[in-house]
Formats: sequence, C-alpha cells, structure tokens
Amino acid sequence: MLMEEQISFGEEEGSREKGVLYRWQGYSCNVTFERLGLSRPVLHAALGALHGLLLTEDGCVYSFGEQPWNQVSCHPVSPVLESSLSGQHVISVSAGSYHCSALTDNGLVHMWGENSYGQCGISGMDHLPNPTPVNVVDDESQPPQLVRIQNVACGAQHTLALSGKNEVWAWGSGCQLGLVTNVFPVWKPQKVEHLVGRYVVQIACGGFHSLALVEFLSTPEACQHIQDIYPGQCKQSLYTLTDKDDHVIISDDHYCPLGVELADSKQGSGKISPAQMPPTKHSTSDCQESLWPENVYVNQQSSSQENSENPVGVTDIRRVPLGRAKSKNSAYPDEQALKDYLKRISDQTLAEQAETASLGGSSGPSRQASLTHPFRSDLFDESIMLPAPTTDDVTPLAKQVKPSHLLPLGDSSYNNFSQDSSVNRGVCISDLVNSNGCLFESCEEGVEAAGLDLCLTDTLQSKKSISLNDIFVEDSGAHDRRGSLTSILSPASSSDSHLISYARAVADNRGTSEHKNLFPSLYTEVWSWGSGQEGQLGHGDHLPRLQPLCIKSLSKKEVVKITAGENHSLALTAQCQVYSWGSDKFGQLGRINTPNTVPNLTKVSDGIRVWDMAAGQTHTLLLADGDFYQPILYYTGEQVMWNADSSHPFSDTYTQTPTLLPFSMKIGYVSHVFSGGLNCLALADQNTMGFIATVHELASAEREFYCTLSKVKSQILAPLLRPASLALCLGPSSMLLFQEVAGRFSKLCHLTGQNSTSLTNFLQRGKVIKTLALIKNTHIFIDTYREYSDPVGNFLVMGGFQSLVKPLQEIFGNKLELIHTLVESKENNLSPCELLVTLFYSPLQHLHSYNRLLLKLANCFDVRTEEYHWIHDGSSKYEALARLLSKQRKDAESTFNFWKNFRGKSTESLRKPSRRLICESTNKSLTLQNAGRFSGSCFILFNDVLVHAQGTVPSKMFFSSHFVYPLATLWVEPISEESEGILGLKLTTPEDSFVVLASSSVEKGKWLRAINKATDDVLTARLNGKTCVSSGRQTSEPPVSRTAAYSFIKEGPLKDTSYDGRWLSGKPHGKGILKWPDGTVYCGTFKNGLQDGFGDYMMPNSTFNKFERYQGQWKEGKINGFGTYWYASGEVYEGSFKENLCHGHGMLRSGKMASPSSSSVFVGQWVQGKKKGYGVCDDFSRGEKYMGIWLDDQRHGDGLVITQFGLYYEGSFCNNKMMGNGTLLCDDDTVFKGEFSDDWTLCGKGVLSIPNGDSLDGTFDGRWGTGLRVAGIFTKPFETLRTETISLVDGCHSVPAEEKWNALFEECWSRLGCEKALKNLTPGQGVFEKAWENIAISLTARRRQQKDRPEELRRSQNKMLETLEVIPKHLGPVTADSYNNIRRYLMKACDTPLHPLGWLMETLVTVYRMTYVGVGSSRRLLQQAVDELHSFLTRIFKLVRFLFPALPEDGGFILDSSSSSDEFTDSLNSSTHSETPQQGLIVSSSNLLLPVLLPRLYPPLFTLYTLEKEREEEVYWSCVLRLNKQPDLALLAFLGVQQRFWPVSMSVLGETKEVLPSTKDACFAVAVETLQQISTAFTPLDKLQVLQLTFEEVTQDVQALLGQEFFWCMDDLFPIFLFVVLRARIRNLGSEVCLIEDLTDCSLQLGQLGFMLTTLKACYNQIQLEKTI
Repeated sequence: MLMEEQISFGEEEGSREKGVLYRWQGYSCNVTFERLGLSRPVLHAALGALHGLLLTEDGCVYSFGEQPWNQVSCHPVSPVLESSLSGQHVISVSAGSYHCSALTDNGLVHMWGENSYGQCGISGMDHLPNPTPVNVVDDESQPPQLVRIQNVACGAQHTLALSGKNEVWAWGSGCQLGLVTNVFPVWKPQKVEHLVGRYVVQIACGGFHSLALVEFLSTPEACQHIQDIYPGQCKQSLYTLTDKDDHVIISDDHYCPLGVELADSKQGSGKISPAQMPPTKHSTSDCQESLWPENVYVNQQSSSQENSENPVGVTDIRRVPLGRAKSKNSAYPDEQALKDYLKRISDQTLAEQAETASLGGSSGPSRQASLTHPFRSDLFDESIMLPAPTTDDVTPLAKQVKPSHLLPLGDSSYNNFSQDSSVNRGVCISDLVNSNGCLFESCEEGVEAAGLDLCLTDTLQSKKSISLNDIFVEDSGAHDRRGSLTSILSPASSSDSHLISYARAVADNRGTSEHKNLFPSLYTEVWSWGSGQEGQLGHGDHLPRLQPLCIKSLSKKEVVKITAGENHSLALTAQCQVYSWGSDKFGQLGRINTPNTVPNLTKVSDGIRVWDMAAGQTHTLLLADGDFYQPILYYTGEQVMWNADSSHPFSDTYTQTPTLLPFSMKIGYVSHVFSGGLNCLALADQNTMGFIATVHELASAEREFYCTLSKVKSQILAPLLRPASLALCLGPSSMLLFQEVAGRFSKLCHLTGQNSTSLTNFLQRGKVIKTLALIKNTHIFIDTYREYSDPVGNFLVMGGFQSLVKPLQEIFGNKLELIHTLVESKENNLSPCELLVTLFYSPLQHLHSYNRLLLKLANCFDVRTEEYHWIHDGSSKYEALARLLSKQRKDAESTFNFWKNFRGKSTESLRKPSRRLICESTNKSLTLQNAGRFSGSCFILFNDVLVHAQGTVPSKMFFSSHFVYPLATLWVEPISEESEGILGLKLTTPEDSFVVLASSSVEKGKWLRAINKATDDVLTARLNGKTCVSSGRQTSEPPVSRTAAYSFIKEGPLKDTSYDGRWLSGKPHGKGILKWPDGTVYCGTFKNGLQDGFGDYMMPNSTFNKFERYQGQWKEGKINGFGTYWYASGEVYEGSFKENLCHGHGMLRSGKMASPSSSSVFVGQWVQGKKKGYGVCDDFSRGEKYMGIWLDDQRHGDGLVITQFGLYYEGSFCNNKMMGNGTLLCDDDTVFKGEFSDDWTLCGKGVLSIPNGDSLDGTFDGRWGTGLRVAGIFTKPFETLRTETISLVDGCHSVPAEEKWNALFEECWSRLGCEKALKNLTPGQGVFEKAWENIAISLTARRRQQKDRPEELRRSQNKMLETLEVIPKHLGPVTADSYNNIRRYLMKACDTPLHPLGWLMETLVTVYRMTYVGVGSSRRLLQQAVDELHSFLTRIFKLVRFLFPALPEDGGFILDSSSSSDEFTDSLNSSTHSETPQQGLIVSSSNLLLPVLLPRLYPPLFTLYTLEKEREEEVYWSCVLRLNKQPDLALLAFLGVQQRFWPVSMSVLGETKEVLPSTKDACFAVAVETLQQISTAFTPLDKLQVLQLTFEEVTQDVQALLGQEFFWCMDDLFPIFLFVVLRARIRNLGSEVCLIEDLTDCSLQLGQLGFMLTTLKACYNQIQLEKTI
C-alpha cells in the first residue's frame, strides 16, 4: 500500500483520482470531453451503437445512453445502476450494437437488450429488459456440465464467449458465428468446433465478423497433434502458383478456401438467413449474398502428392464453377490455358469480379460434399474449360524443381510443423526462425528489412485474381520479386547449414515461463470469420468465411491484442505497431493508398509506440506513449459534427491518418481506451504520490527497450547471419559462439516483449504490486540476462567482434550509420569493433533502469509495508546483477587485450571462450624456485587454470612451452617466512609439487588470495553445474577436500588415466571414478591416492573379448576383503580376497556364464588364490558332490563323495583321487571297506558286506559298477548267528564338524577386529570395546553405501540398523531382563546381513544348504548335518559370549525371580528342576541361538530326517490310515481306554450333542488340533511346548468328566494319548521325535517334558505294532 496519507490511492481522495472515465466524439481541435462521474472508480467499460456499460471496482454495473429494449420515453444520460445484478460480483462487461453482457466471478454470463437474432441466447423473446443468466452447457461431456466463461464479446447480431478451457462458444445469427449450421438464429450457445484444441486467448466481435487471438503451440509434435484432430485441414504443404500481375510466386501457404469441411452440416443448398442491422447508414452484411458464387478459385492438390513424404509440385489455381466442373488427371494445365488465364485476370477489375460473383449459375452441390471431397470428379461438370496457370518461362522452372532443393516460402507454423526442419527436407530457414519467434521478424512493415523479399508485394487493390488463399502483402518491387524467384528455387548451398543449426538451437530458446503462464504469450495468430464484404477478414478478398481461418500475414507479428469495429479490424503487436484492415471509407484504418483486404500498418509518426487501441463504428482510437511518459491519444476516422438545430450528429469530413488529440494531456494518465458507435472513452488515473507516473514510466521504458532490441535483431543480426561468407570470416568456433549470442539475444528480446505486454496488463488490471512480473519472477530475468552475458563475453574473448567488422561493413557500409543510431554511447570516436561491443553489451545497461525505476516505485510505499520490501529486494537483485555483469565485461575485455599481446606456439590451445585472465607475472612478481639463470618463465592465472609459460623472451611475452594446472586440482599453501626465510607459496598438483617465490609480501598475498578465490569459484561452479565465472564475492580458503576431475599424463602407474571424484591435498581420497585408456574403470573409494574401501572395478579381457568385473573391498590399491569377481570365462567368485587373490572363505561358480545351472559350484576355504582346507564342491555335470579337505585346488585328505545314483564314499583322497582306505556304500546298503587307487576303483584288501549278512573278504581289483576281480573268502552265516545291522557309516574319514568352515568364523572375528581373540577365550576389556566400535562403524558405513541403492534397503531395515548402531550397555551380571535384551538384540543382528553376526548367519545358511541340498540330500549325511548344526551353535555362542562377557557359559544358570522373564522358559526350567527352590533361566547355545538358526536350516535338515526314517514312516502311516477308519468309541475300546474316560457329549457350534457309536473325530478334538501344530513349529522348544499344551488339553477334558482332583497314572494316560496321536495324523512323526531328541538340551529331556517326549515316542512305536481291529 502507499503512504499513510494516501493508502491505495487513498480510500476517500484516491477513489476520485483513479478509474475516471472521459467521453467524447470526433477529433477536431474544439472537441470537448465529458467526465462520467461515479462514486467508485471504474475498472472497465464497453460501448455499443448508442449506449454504454461501466464496471466499477466493487463489481457493480452501470448503463447509460439510448436503450430501446427498456421501452422508456426518456433514456438516462448519466450512468444508472443495473439493479438486477445486485448481489453479483461482475468482473467484465461487453456491449454489442444493441445488446449487453455481464460476466460474474463465478463464470456465469448475463445478457440483456435486443434479442431478435438470438444474440442474447434466450429463445422466445425479442427484447430482454433486464440482465438474464445464460447457461453455457457442454453437452458432449457426460453428464453435461456448465461451462465457466472468462470473457464475452458482442457484435451486431451475435455473441462470442471464451471459456475457462480457452474454447470459443457462439450464439446469435449469421456466418460470423463460425458454427456448422445453416439454421438461424442459434438460441443455445454452441462450441466453435474449428477452434477446439487451439488455445484461444482473446475474442472480438465486429458488426458481422469475428476475431480470435490464438496462442499457437511451440513444438512440431503439438502442431501435428492439432492436425490429427482436424482432418479437414490440409496436412501437406502445397506449393501454390499464385498470380500477381505479370509474375508467379511459389508459396507453401495453403488453406481450404472457406475454412475446413463441414462435417455435420445438413445437405442441401438452402441459403443462410440474412443478418440485418437496425437501420443505420453504415450497416452492411454480405452473409445474405450467395456464399457459393459461380466462379471461385479452388486449390487442387495433385493426387500423386498425397502419399509422398515431401510433396513438391505446382498446384494450379483454377477458375471452377462448382457444380459444372470436372477435374483433370494432370496436375499441370497446358501452357496455352495458362496464357489465356493470365491475360484474362490482367484485364479484370475488382468490380468485375464482384459482378461476376453475383451472376451465379446453376446451384452447385452441398457445402458438405464440396468441402469434404474437393477432388472428386463427379462434383464437376465436363463442359468447363480449366485454365492452366503456366507460362513459357515458368514451365521449365517448375520442371526443374526437386524436393531436396525447394525452399518453400511463407509461414510453416501450422501446416509445415510436422515436416523435418532441415535443408534436405526443403524448409526455409527464415520461416523456421520466424515461426519460433526468433531472429527474422521485422519490426517494420513486412520483412524486407531482414532481406526476406520472398512474398507478395505491392498493393492488392488492382489485383485481378479472386483467389481465396491467404495473401502476404510486403513492400518490395516486382523486379526484386522476379529476381528472388530463381534464388528461391535454386539448390540450398551447404554454407547455409550453420543457419539451420542456429535455427534449431534458437527454436529451443522458448522459456518455460510461457508454458507456465507466467508471462503473456507472443506466439500468436489471428483468426477471422464471418462477413468479408469490406475486407474486414484480412484474407485478401471480399468473401465471407463460414468458419475461422488464420490470417497468415499476422502469424509472426507477435499480436497481443485484437479489436473490431463495425466493418474494420485492428491488431496490436508487442512492438507497439497497429495493423488494420477492412472498411476505410472514413479513414478508420489510418493509412493511405494501401489495400484494405489484408492487414497493413497504421501510419503513425516515428517513435510513437501504441500500446492500446479501440475500434468504433467508423473510427479508431489509439493510446500511445508520449513525452514524460504520460500517454497520449490518437484518433483516426470520421469527424463528428453537431448541429445546433439537430440532436443527431453529422459528418462532412474524416482524417486518413491518426491525429493527436490535444486534450489527452489534460485528463491524466490514461490506461485504457474504449470505442463504440461514434463515442470514445478513456479510462484515466491521476498521479497519486508518483505511483501512477512511475508505473507508466516503467512500462514505457520497457516498450522502448523492446522496440530497440527488435530493431537490432531484425536489422543487424538477421542480415549478419544470412551471408554464407560469415562462417569463413569468423571460423567454426567463433561462428558457433555468434550463433549462441544471437540465440540468447533473441531469448532476451522475447522475454522483454513478454514483460512489456505484462506491464500493459498490469496498468489495466488493478496495479497490484504482488502481480508485477519484475518482482514476482525476478529469477527468470536474472537467469536470462546472465545467460546472455556469458556468450557475449566469450565471443569478445575469442576476438569475434574484431572478425565481425568486415562482414558488417560489407552489409552496412564503412560508416555503420545504422549501428550508430542504435547505440546510445557518449563516446563518438569509437572504432567499429568497439561499436559492436557497445551494441551487444547495451542490453545489460537496462538492468540499471530496472533498479532506478523500482527504487522510485518503492518510495511510493511506506517502508513498513510488504510492498516496499518486495520492490526493494527486487531492485537490489537487479543492481547486484548489473554490477556483476559489468565486472564480467571488464574481465572479458582485459582477457581479450591480453591475448592480443601474448605470443606463443600454443596460444590457440590456451585460448578458450570461457577463460578469463585474473593476473600474470610478466613483471617477475612470481618466479619458480631454483629456476635456471637463463631460464625465463611466467605464471598466468586464469579463472580455471594456472599456466606456467616458459620461453626465451618473457619480457616480450613470447613463450615456447607451457604447463597447465587446473585450479580444481591445485592446492596452494603459504610458506612461513619465519621458518623458511622466503616469500614462497607451495603449489601441489596431482603429479607435481613445487615452490614459487614472490617479489614482495604484497605480491605473495595478492597471488595467494587470487589463486584461492579462483579455485573456490571453480569448485562452486562445478557444484552448481555452471560455467566458472568470477562471482565478485570475497571468500575464505578453498576446501582441502574437494571434488574435481583430472587426467594424469606423466609416467607412473596412473599414466593416461582420468579421475573424477574426491581429492585431499593432491591425491584421490574419497569416492571417485578412475578410467584407463584400455577401458578399465574403477568406481569406488580412494585413500591417499590408492583404491581403498568399497569399489566397482571393470577390466577388458582380450582373450574372451569381454569385461571382467570385481565389486567389493579394496585396501592400499589391491583387492582385499569381501567381494564378488565376475571372470570373462563365465566363472563367478564371491568371497574373501587378499592382495588381489582369493583368500579366506569363498564360493566359485563355474560353467557357462555362471548361471544357476552352471557345471560346478565350490564353496570353502581359499589360500593365495587356491582351494585349501575344507570345502564342498558340487559337480553338476558328473552328478557328484565332494565334502572334504583340499590342497592346491585338488582334493587331498579326508573327505566324502555323494553321487546322484546313491553311492556314498568316505575315505582318503590324494592328488584329486580316491586313494587309500575308504568306505563305499550303495543305496541298497551294500558296503565295501578297503583300499582304493582311483575314483571308484578298488585295488587291494577289503571287505564287501551284503545287506542280507553275507560278506566277501579278500583282494579286490576293478572299477565299481563295471565288474570286480576278487580273490578271497565268502562268508554266509546261519540265521541264528545273524546280528542286528550296525551303523554302516562310522565317520572315521569324514571331516569333524568343528573343523568345517573355520574360514567363515575367522572372517567374522576379523570383521570384529579381534583376530587375536581366537586364541584368547577371555579377552580383555580393550578388545571387547574395540569389537563393538567396529560393529557400529561397519553398520554405519554399509548403511551409507546402501543410500545409493535405496530399493535394497527398506524403511524397516533402516530403522533396525539405527538401533543396532547403538552399543548395548554391559554393566553388572546378566539378569533375566538383560538376558532377554541380549536375545532380542541377537534376533535383530542375525536378521541384518550388514551386521557381522548377520553376515555369519546368512553365510552359514548358504553353505549348509549348499552341502545338504540336491545331491547332498542323502540319509547317510544326517548325523554329519546334526553335528555340524551343534558345531555352529557352539562357535556362534563363543562369539556371543565374547561380545557379552557377563553371559554365563553354556549350561549356566541365571537366578532371577522377576516376572519379566519368559513365562514358558520359566515353566520349562521349573519342570526340569522342580526340586530347586530358585527360579531362573538356563543359558545354553541351544536356547539362545537355535530359535535364530534352526528356522533357516529346517528344510534341508528335516528332509534328511525323513529320508532316514522313510521305511519306519511308511509302516507308521499305513497303520494310522487304517486305524483312523474307525469311529471314536470303537477306536477307544480297541486301544484299551477305560470307559470312564470316554466323552459322553461334545460341543458343536455352541450346542451340546451326545457322542454316538458312529461319531468320528469328536473326542478330544481340541487336544488333537493342538498336537497337529507340532509340524508347524521349528525349534525343539516350540515342539515341546506344543506337546505340553496337548497334555494339558487332554487333562482338562478328563477332569471335566472325573473332577478337578483327578491325577494321571501311566496306564490310564498312554491309551488316551495314543488315541490323540492317531487322530492327529502327523505325517512324519518319527522324524519329529528324532529331531527333538537330537537338538534338545539334555537338561530339558528330564522331568515332565522328558516324560511327555517319551510318551510320544512310545505312541509312535506302538502304532507300528498295532494290528487290525
């Protein structure tokens, strides 16, 4: 808000000083204006023929003037409130000739006034005296929805509405509706289908025609999408042969003559109802004339071109009476026909055309058929002769045209967007750049200033053709046009390729702001439709248009506003130019001797910038910038005179060009003008506290700035880029830089144009500071100016402006007067180069204007307000940017001067566009320490590198060699003067370190600060991803640790490598990427210049022509630690490494690409790259698995082999062979124990035992399975002497369980950092604390590694890691609570592979499955599997006790009476030690670790149990199935259960039912269901709990029958429990019992649990012995 004395223009006084309306008529010097006095400020106004509407800032509507629809005798002269709209907040009003509209803030339209032609949208009423709502409903949506309207325009007999979706709706009468109908009036609002999909931003209505301003899409894909939506619009480019007096032009402009085809119109040739005005002397309409005259010209496209990718040809303009014409097969009419045609049109006048058009012949076909099928031969009569538009001169030329060389003319913004923008595809560079709003639009009339004399010129008043195509009007001579034709059709030279590349680059320069609606769009088109009798449609003829058609000549003019009078139209561009067309009977077009059927510039004085306009019935009103930034008014059109004897005005004169209205300076600061009928309105504000004047000054300065930029773009840049010789003068690099300068200049110019339009809107729409673009979107302006300044400086540094002088003088002459007029410089004696530099840097001076005007604007507000701070903050930003860019200019100029004097062999290699000079030491201010006596050197500091130049003549800046040190990898350290006694700086680089000496302490400080600041700028620029530019700010020393890239060039291990990553004092340190020339890449962490930590390494293998890859840990430049290596041969090793070799535990998968079906997998211990120690090898190709000792990659020592055929060997191996004593078992239990000499080869003494008890003892020779030679004794004992079969496998040659997988546990101890603890079972406190620190460090480091791959680490896992990083407390002895905490911690740790214990657990599970799954799933290995599991528990418990020293030994007891201990564990312990009075916990490896480990190992382990008990289980299961066929009572009786235990009733769904003899599966049902859960439990403790609960359920059922005092005896319990076991139907009960016995602690096998387990086992055995009932 403003100052306190006048806030927001003042609540009281301000309301009288803003929004004041003035009304007048005519333009004479004695014209008087009238102030329309209202109590509230006016925001908007609208004028009809004899009435007007006013909208105040509080949303009220007032009307004045003659209003015949009110049927009152006396019409109000002063504004009268429209009371019907009370309660509605109106945001916009509009007026037609005799009807009105008001738009409310909810998007609802209210109409009133004349309604004879349906213009008010209410059927059944000719007049609407009061505002009535009109609903605009979209019937296409389901369900139909009410359309929200944002703007309304009214004509004489029709109304247009612009919806919130930027679609146009129409109602009323006449072809000006643009609807597909011939039934009028149209009472219900209908959508103008031809504009659907186009982004309409403005609408305007004339008397009987309509205009729409359309923002066209910026991408070819979007425009192709529009063409797909509208199949009626021609998609291919047509090269139309357009006549123009005595010459022919090739053009690609093509539109269907009367709009697009009418897809849904009714058949028939009925006429449209005539649209007539109330009787006035200027009412005209041509819609009542025949829309289909006998002779009209229609473009016909050759059918051969329809399917061609790049159609090129000449289309004939044919005078075809529709309905009697017949198409010809040839696309080219004969030569004589063309001559006759040209002669005829040269003699025909426009009057003759109109007469010919009015003399219609027989009626033609329907519109729909004609437009839908324009090339059908059945629509034409055979009798008409088709004139051929060809001549002797044109025919050979047309024949020479080739698709690859033709450059089509005109605008390609719509029809040609879908085609490729390249020279080979035939796209004109000027059109491409124009269509994207870039360089080549001209600020003046036409584009001849840019040298583009490619379109129709001269006036069209004398044109003899009535072609319906759009016509371009450009001012250039016929001679120029003829001369340009040959060049147009000539092949494009290769030198134009730089223009094509520039156009493509510049086409991408559209800022995202436009697409985000931050600024008004300048990429607009004007579409018109309706009556064209006065040429008001702008298409070069007087024909009506049924549907909207684009005015192509305005497509590149940046139209920002449109308006329409009764019979003329106006368009205002962002360059403050007004185009007018239509009726000029009263001079309302404001120009002389120019055609009125196409848009032409209104003639105003030079320097007059028009920024608002209005069109009345016979006049035009213009609002322009005047002196001292106060707007001035211009009037052109009919003069209005009043007779004292008459109440009606009359006219006897008019003005042909805009005339200044002298009173405009007296009414204040006009912000808006309105016209209608003969009246004019001006909306003005008074300059309150300077606010209004400042805003007008800001807007005027921006418009002036934009016009200047546009002139530079069209008059300087465009001519410069056109010559092919420019690239030769500048060179490739400078040419690219100049193209970038031109592109960035175009972007800056475009943004300025948008801002100037935005400021105009700001003046007219409330003047709210928050909406001011300079304040709201400051970042866009700052970025655009910075983006422009950088390439200009680069071009200056490379000497581009110096090279540009010659081509510039060739174009503009040696004096360069044009540039002098555009450059506002105080210096008159500037050289051409300096003049160019000043010209291209001049836009940056506008930032000071922003700062000055914003400060001036801020002073209009109280310093305590938000507005003041917003404006002041924006002003500070612009001023800071101006200072920064000024400094950058000075840096560029000083660098350019330096390069002019610097001479050396490699000058060009050092000269970079973005490189700027900071300081240099040619004056010996800095020298190299210990340099030779006669050596000459110089240090040059740029903004990105430090150069050490050496040569013989340093004083003359001539150097023979140089060394370049990038600042990003340069570390400077001052040398202490006290300790060393020198003024030196130590410079450190990745490959060098040297000392430089300064001439004085001042120079030392200067160079130190300069290097540090430049280095910091480089690092900051890299961090922000921008080019390094001096920021002008003071900074501290750059960080010692930084991120940078460097290429090593000197001899050493890293020669020719490149590194990009973190550095520390000249060495790679941290994360980075190192690349070798042969393709080797390392991506990971470094330490002191060497790979150290986690890394990913890839190296090419020339033998296999593939890459080898390692991913894992490194140490001191070598592979060391855990990782995975993918070999080129297909092998994959995953495990531990040491000094680049496999060392420790690891797994090697061999075979084709190491797939899951690879030939072999080895897991075990490695030493120095070879298998050594215990390991398991699964050979898939041979179907064998070896488990034993290895030495030097060979089986050597004790081991065993299992085959897929059931063979089992256990014995000694030597040199990879079975050699020595061993035992061989077959699947049928045949056993051989003896000597072996090779795999499966018996050689020596041995004993062969047969399963039936027979044996053969002797000497064996041969391979097992192929026949054996035996010399020995066969023994067959008597039946009475046969004994029970003893264990077939004694395990004497198998590796003990405690010796397996030692490397795994050593790795775990190593990860804890406590290798020595393996030998010390009672580690000291220091070692214990170090282990926990290592765990925390490991978890933190690995969690950080996972941040790069978040998908591998779920949120819950991340939280778990955070909890595990906390070191648990270990104070005092272990209690029940602390024991439970330890157990919970172990559960979390073992579930996290990143924890050392979790990694150990996961790896143990892997090796266990690897051993006992697949071929290893053999019943012979059950005992080894159980022993291995016990060994795991023992060794893991040792680790746990190391981490928790207070934990008792295995089998220890924790005394605790707290209730927080585990209830079930207490019950187990109490049942085990019932005689012990204390309660507590038994600490054992099984109780603590088995719940964690066993669920992971359960599947392979239980499978071994089932294989071992397979025969017993078959007998057991057959008995279970047999006995379960009996009813409950019968089975109880068979099992010997006493009858008193038989249940007499049962509960079914809450109902008690009697147990009948036929009842089955009802007795003891709860106990049966409980016992079935034993198969779902994993650990023995869980299974024993299920067993205990089962006994409790049986006891409860019996106590319910016999009372609570009942106690069991074994004779009573066993039969009942046997019944429960039978009914439970547990499939592998024997395996369950054996698993419980093998894995349960001995302490738990005593007492009640031991009794229950014994009972279950007895039941299992008894079931196998039961006979049939």
